Amino acid sequence: MKNSISWLRVVTLFFSVFALMEFFIDSGAKPAFIEYPLASLFLLLILLVLIGVELILASVENVLFQTLTEPAKERYLANKSKSWEWKWAIETYQNLLGSKPMEEEGEITLDHNYDGIRELDNKLPPWWVYMFYATIIFAVAYLVRFEIMNDYDQDLEYEQEVAAAQLEIEAYKKTAKGLVDVNTVTLLTDASDLKAGKTIFETNCVACHMADGGGGIGPNLTDSNWILGGGIKNVFSTVSEGGRDGKGMVAWKQILKPAEMAQVSSYILIEINGKTPTKAKAAEGEIWIDPNPTEKEIPAIEKDSTTLATDLTTAALN
Repeated sequence: MKNSISWLRVVTLFFSVFALMEFFIDSGAKPAFIEYPLASLFLLLILLVLIGVELILASVENVLFQTLTEPAKERYLANKSKSWEWKWAIETYQNLLGSKPMEEEGEITLDHNYDGIRELDNKLPPWWVYMFYATIIFAVAYLVRFEIMNDYDQDLEYEQEVAAAQLEIEAYKKTAKGLVDVNTVTLLTDASDLKAGKTIFETNCVACHMADGGGGIGPNLTDSNWILGGGIKNVFSTVSEGGRDGKGMVAWKQILKPAEMAQVSSYILIEINGKTPTKAKAAEGEIWIDPNPTEKEIPAIEKDSTTLATDLTTAALN
């Protein structure tokens, strides 16, 4: 029994160290001992140390045992051979079970006899009785709360849970790029997103819009004119749903993921729109002014001195 307790101690301490290591080391989706090889070596070292300590303790115990007298050795061995019992748990189990010992069953034997099988008048187990009392208390509390005090019913609880779930979904959509749509899309400014958008643009868009966005079969993306509206939401919608019927580009939503469409749309607005292409195609569509403008989405419109003076005069007269 002593050896069993020793090995149980080793296993318990080892897995305690393992659990603490997994808790404090951030290893992402993988376990720490797989993500970091040094963690595996550390666990192996801990296991060897624990085994070594137990072996040392066993050796010390054996040396001390040899120093005892023969009567003392007999008493020690007799005491060590006794099996350990959790008396409190055993007594609690017997009390909850409520059954009589086999030698006392004669006191509760009934007169019923079926082919030598006699019936015992056992009482209900205390655990069953206590559980029955608990259901009565619960039923009374439930009756008072929901039938007398008219607390929420199942319909109201369902509506509240659906509303809470909807709020969680909307909050998740704001941070989940993969679930972005035309209503939740925002201008992406991270370098990684713009780099990904550039790759998508160069792979799928240069054939019609040219590498610098100056336009070819498709319209010029560098000027302030937009056929279907500018801004991140309109550009995302155009990329997703396609251009004008019969003459516009295809709907890329069947090919690109929502996150990819957001990346390429942001790349167009930040890195292409407002730049000077090598060969610019004539402007198409109308100048689009964003009601919530950003510096990158609306490039400055160059005006000569005559136009600027006319604008100033008009503003003064108005």
